[in-house]
Amino acid sequence: SGQNLLLHGSAGTGKTYLAMYLALTEVLAGHFKKLVIVRSAVPTRDIGFLPGSVEEKLKVYEQPYSTIAKDLFERGDAYDILKNKFMLEFIPTSFIRGTTLRDCVVLVDEINNLTFHELDSVITRLGDNTKMILAGDVTQTDLNDNAFGLIKFMDIVERMNSFSSIKFGTPDIVRSGLVRDYLITKEHTYV
Repeated sequence: SGQNLLLHGSAGTGKTYLAMYLALTEVLAGHFKKLVIVRSAVPTRDIGFLPGSVEEKLKVYEQPYSTIAKDLFERGDAYDILKNKFMLEFIPTSFIRGTTLRDCVVLVDEINNLTFHELDSVITRLGDNTKMILAGDVTQTDLNDNAFGLIKFMDIVERMNSFSSIKFGTPDIVRSGLVRDYLITKEHTYV
């Protein structure tokens, strides 16, 4: 309540799902004008040239949020409706510079794939009446040597009075029993 959030920990615990649910609840209640989802649009493995406009290229990165909106609202076009009503916006980190985000909830997802510089850039874009939700897992970074920058950033926000940090562990996994079993076994065997 009234806090910015840092949601971090195990895969499959619903960090992104919960973040979208909480953000959209605030938007639909009229506390904020929209949800802004920020995510790096840099692929972890090069898949080659993607044809189409910028919007068409970004669709691939928006897919998880479209799926969550479909689940939350029980209709396949929910994500597009929210976008068309200007209640939801997707911004890749590549286009965040020079922007001031106002009257919105900013969900920065997959923070494990953002550099310290990108995270610093995003948090300094926040204007008046803005709430931030950060979601990710330091163990899932796809960027070489990124863990230190992410840990440094997380340490900073965890020291801020305006942030609450919520750590999810393997007992919190809701994706499937197989995922839970795999991660628990891996944690006990190799970590």
